[in-house]
Amino acid sequence: MNRVRCRLALLLLLTNVAVAQGVPVQQMEEAYANFNDAYGAVSLIDSDPDKYAGTDYAGKSRDAWQQIYAAKRSELLGNLQNGAGKISAQDARAIRLMRTAVEESAPAPDSLSPVGNCKDAQRRELQLQSLQKALYACFAQYANSLQFEKGTVTRVAAFDMLTRMEEPERRKALFMAFVPLWQSLNGKGEAGSPYRRMIRMSAAEGRKKGSPIDAAAHTVGVATAETERWLEQILDTWRQVSGDTAMEPWDYRFVGGAAEREIGDSISREALQPLNQRYYVDLGLDLAKADMIYDLDPRTGKAPLAYTDYGRGGLGSLNELVHENGHAVHMLALRTRPAFMELGDAIFFEAFADVPSWSVYEPAWQQKYLGRSVAEASSLRALYSSVMLDVAWALFDLRMLRNPQSDPNAVWTDITSHYLHIVPHPEIAWWAVRVQLVDEPGYMVNYGLGAVITADIRQRIREQLGPFQSGDVRWYAWMSEHLLKTGEEQETVELLRQFLGRPVSPKALLGELRRIEGPAQH
Repeated sequence: MNRVRCRLALLLLLTNVAVAQGVPVQQMEEAYANFNDAYGAVSLIDSDPDKYAGTDYAGKSRDAWQQIYAAKRSELLGNLQNGAGKISAQDARAIRLMRTAVEESAPAPDSLSPVGNCKDAQRRELQLQSLQKALYACFAQYANSLQFEKGTVTRVAAFDMLTRMEEPERRKALFMAFVPLWQSLNGKGEAGSPYRRMIRMSAAEGRKKGSPIDAAAHTVGVATAETERWLEQILDTWRQVSGDTAMEPWDYRFVGGAAEREIGDSISREALQPLNQRYYVDLGLDLAKADMIYDLDPRTGKAPLAYTDYGRGGLGSLNELVHENGHAVHMLALRTRPAFMELGDAIFFEAFADVPSWSVYEPAWQQKYLGRSVAEASSLRALYSSVMLDVAWALFDLRMLRNPQSDPNAVWTDITSHYLHIVPHPEIAWWAVRVQLVDEPGYMVNYGLGAVITADIRQRIREQLGPFQSGDVRWYAWMSEHLLKTGEEQETVELLRQFLGRPVSPKALLGELRRIEGPAQH
């Protein structure tokens, strides 16, 4: 199974795969497919132990799947090191990709929820991975149980409430409910706080092995230093087009959320999945016929990274659901051999999932699927105000990894006050609401800079196929043929270059941002 770092559990049985002709390589790939299937099965069972307690998955117990995983990993480690004699360039690439994946895998398959205790983040002797697991556990402990008005809300629900809540003082109170989480990660901002110790170690490792930011830069075909200029250019364009009214951090989501308040209440939680299904059918793919497992309901112990939970409906929740199903679309489109049965670089598969999901904020989509729409500028402001947070987090990640001695509160304040018109509050670590920042520093660039790829792909589709925001039954087959089906047969940077007919460029995204020029209406 593909181990996509997304927040929705999807287990897809992919068939009709062409297998290499050479027997030695074919045997390796068959073992590799079984290895990945076993990883997916164990991860699925571990994702909801209560649901799968005492039951088998696909006719095998967790122990049986783990034994398959261990056996295939051992087999692959030996065979992949030995090679397969005289082979083609494609077979050599297949072996190289499989070897990297297997060598980087754990001896026993990891659960979707890393084991750790938040209190361990205070232990100074912990090395990088153990400290990251402890910080991840802090999100699991605090982010899904925020105390607000004599009740408990989840992180995701709090974001939605901040978009809709009319009273500024209640918005501030809810915003400050995150303080226990922020303190568990960054203490009082001291140099020895858990996050600051972690980011120094992560930066040191990145200098030796490369970081997700280096990988993302390679995918878009530029130097790592150029990615910072792109992020700054995107944020500066937003600064220019979004108005110049200063706002408190607890008001940011409300200011950008007029469209959500105008139309989101008409989208019930129960309507999310049918709307998602209807849109993908109109794009040429019936997801109801795919072999997928959804885990959408809130529950105790749900991992803060691997899943999305929904407390209610709305444009934001619908956009998230369409995004996660975009990963499923990508998986289902693969028609390649097992060694290449991956979605490509992280920045690419995160960006592609947004290609269909951004349509939710287009008035044409809303009119067709909801029966009403909001003004284009207001709707796109709702989308891009959220995207700009991802861009800001990407720039934050980049700057922290480059200068890990920096005060993260100061770095975040500088970015958000200059580009997002947010009143400075360097006394609080309000940047610390995304688990990726502690689980894998640098990963946020795949969302922030990934918006460049999303906008570029959407523009190319409109040029080559036509508008698709309200559906086009040719879309899935065309996307599979022209972009998705080959998986990792070639480097993602070359795949994108071929699809776009040129290198990736931020011009399409900058043009999209200029569609909303003017002050927010709230």
